[in-house]
Amino acid sequence: MNSRLTILYERKPCYDIVFSVDFQDLLPELQTLSIEGRRIGVITDSNVAALYGQELMTLLEGNCKKNVMYSFEAGEEHKTLSTVKNIYEFLIKEQFDRKDLLIALGGGVTGDITGFTAATYLRGIDFVQIPTTLLAQADSSIGGKTGVDFDGYKNMVGAFYMPKLVYMNVSLLKTLDDRQFFSGFAEIMKHGLIKDSLFYEWLLDHMYEISDRDTDTLLEMVEQSCKIKKLVVEKDPTEKGDRALLNFGHTIGHAIEKYKNFTLTHGESVALGMTAAAFISWKHEWLSMEEYYEIRDMFVPFQLPITIEDINPEEILRLTKSDKKMEGDSIKFVLLKKVGKALIDRTVTDEDIMNALHEIHYVEDCE
Repeated sequence: MNSRLTILYERKPCYDIVFSVDFQDLLPELQTLSIEGRRIGVITDSNVAALYGQELMTLLEGNCKKNVMYSFEAGEEHKTLSTVKNIYEFLIKEQFDRKDLLIALGGGVTGDITGFTAATYLRGIDFVQIPTTLLAQADSSIGGKTGVDFDGYKNMVGAFYMPKLVYMNVSLLKTLDDRQFFSGFAEIMKHGLIKDSLFYEWLLDHMYEISDRDTDTLLEMVEQSCKIKKLVVEKDPTEKGDRALLNFGHTIGHAIEKYKNFTLTHGESVALGMTAAAFISWKHEWLSMEEYYEIRDMFVPFQLPITIEDINPEEILRLTKSDKKMEGDSIKFVLLKKVGKALIDRTVTDEDIMNALHEIHYVEDCE
């Protein structure tokens, strides 16, 4: 049986998130959007197109005015304005107008690109999210943040634009390789750390079921994680206040991700960023030493890094100053007051950041 959450915007229902273990109810959900009279453009990447593209196209066939698919080359390096431009050209050629609909079929990159395209094509066209990765299901498909990278800087160009539906089929998570699966888990762990200590403890208690990708456990995990994000984004849909708490681990994480030229996954980079932020929280005397080490060490069973080799801490610090979370000369740094309660701190110094970077920087002992 499916379950759903309804996301509110300005206290009014905005869109539903549907949680399922298959695609059985996807067509009925899409039919509530009156697709029979609309062109539908499925936007996906080359990897996902090979896995699920034909299944979705077959499902749509005969149930809408026209269905077409556009596939771009997979990878974060293609999350650019150039890719968006190519999609614009495809939609113009296929005569898409404002009454038509886009479907983002894929991970976070696909969702961000499709959402930004939808927000800007003809000043706005409806879109639906069908996230296929844990990272997208737990985080990027919810809340209406869309965008692309610019000259290697993460999400520097974007818009807040809400989907009409998010359909989550957790059985798709079983096809992910371990690295991609646990990369997404970093964002789920983040939600527990910033807002819900009981959920954080539940994750630790269900470590083995999560690692085995037990279907019922995945369904509960994704739904509980989305409930946390729902509360945050409804309170602050355009990131003027509390929504910035969702950036826990991302300030240093994004800098590491760029420095390593995206050879680390987003989740791996964020795990390192969360470790560094927890370290600063300890040094601010908000977390105890025991709490810091527990948070740090709990990433390890989920195959997430807590140290990194071959970085230049000074260069990482410089990159944090290029982050879109800068306000004037200060960084909106998210720290933990305690497990389950985060806060925005604007007093984090360069020395604080450097100390945290040295904490996570693994230097081999040559003696």
